[in-house]
Amino acid sequence: MAEATAEKKKSSLNNPVIIMLLIVIIATLLTFFLPSGQYQRDGKLVVPGSYAQIEKPIEAANIVASGLVETPKGQAAPAGIADMLQAVPEGIAKQSGLIFMVLFIGGMFGILNKSGAIEAGLERALGLTKGNIYILIPVLMLIFSAGSTFMGLAKEYLLVIPMVIALTTRLGFSSILGLAIVTLAVKVGYLASITNPYALSVAQPLLGLPVFSGLSMRVATYFVMMGLCIAFLMWRVRQEIANGVSTQKIEFDSKPLSGQHFAMILVLVAGIIFLVYASHTWKWKSSSLSAYYMFLSIVFAAIARFSPGEAADAFVSGMKKVLIAAVLIGLATAVAIVLDKGKVLDTIIYYLVSLVGESSPYVATYSMFISQLILDIAIPSTSGQAAVTMPIMGPVGQLSGVSPQTTILAFLMGNGLTNVITPTSSGLLIFLATAQIGWGQWARYVWPLIILLAIAAIILLTVAVSIGY
Repeated sequence: MAEATAEKKKSSLNNPVIIMLLIVIIATLLTFFLPSGQYQRDGKLVVPGSYAQIEKPIEAANIVASGLVETPKGQAAPAGIADMLQAVPEGIAKQSGLIFMVLFIGGMFGILNKSGAIEAGLERALGLTKGNIYILIPVLMLIFSAGSTFMGLAKEYLLVIPMVIALTTRLGFSSILGLAIVTLAVKVGYLASITNPYALSVAQPLLGLPVFSGLSMRVATYFVMMGLCIAFLMWRVRQEIANGVSTQKIEFDSKPLSGQHFAMILVLVAGIIFLVYASHTWKWKSSSLSAYYMFLSIVFAAIARFSPGEAADAFVSGMKKVLIAAVLIGLATAVAIVLDKGKVLDTIIYYLVSLVGESSPYVATYSMFISQLILDIAIPSTSGQAAVTMPIMGPVGQLSGVSPQTTILAFLMGNGLTNVITPTSSGLLIFLATAQIGWGQWARYVWPLIILLAIAAIILLTVAVSIGY
């Protein structure tokens, strides 16, 4: 009985909503304990050397809500309990487009799953490859990472997560292995960002560098980090086999697909290709993507010959499976909203930049890397973090003898590495929600890899400084 109670408590603490709520509470407390301050901004860009503290008188009423005490112009107020709670629905409203996109993807896969097309397609694919997991992992990861490191693809991979998870579970492995194949490939692709326009088109011009310049170290970073990820997942596969996954040869259905299933898979593949093209050609946002997923859902339902009622039931059933994403994305966004209300986000940036100082180029580079790791919790957006930190880190790096390209590399590694695990990243949260895997379970699964990647990052940054990259 005692063991069951302890297990229940442990399970509740691992609940991703509880974890995210604790982070929101910590952010709220920081608005009381950290001084408020602000950088001047030129649009979205921070003006270096412009940080100034803002007076923040604190009264008992501030604990309840900042609005209960009149705040004179030019002063700040901490975020109270009411502000913290209000930040959650504000975060959901702010990210409504992203949330609906995730829900519509879930609905689309609800229809695909009900039709049996995904299961039939995977059975056929596994029959052709003979289900060799040691071939599938590197091939799939190289394909997925190519899209993210060259073109900046990320949310487009939401479509393939359920399929890769179905593949690994069909082979007898865990669903988290399927999630890791996609997530680690995408995140490491962003970490290297060989020609990722979302990271480099913002960061490099801010330091006076041509966009996409300095390929050599980013290519080396890609191969080192991807090699570690593939080796890590191979080790996880061996662990699962040692823990009881059957290694006996599995017989797969080698029958050709039915005409109906073939048509649905053909539409899915063509739909993904067109999605990648449209997203980059016409710069589709969340609302356009949601409409596109709804259109595909209608096409799939028509091919499967579902009645309107059957299609609606399948769509809603699929949406229910990813509904927790709405709350998680709202909580993640609430962290930034709370820090902004208390005017302490710029203070955190200022303190972290102060840690870099005018030290040796090696120490300064490591400090930049660590600063970007920490800042990514508050600013998980790659382009957003570049716009805020590059105008500050660039001059600081030059004073310490760090080249602009190495400063960019430290930013990419810090931002990319934290995004593998940070609970405030809406991108990671929607991946987890799509896979129906909790953040705590994911963190326990990848923490050994995070340590390996951090060590590799330090080594690569050391090489970058030593060769004058």
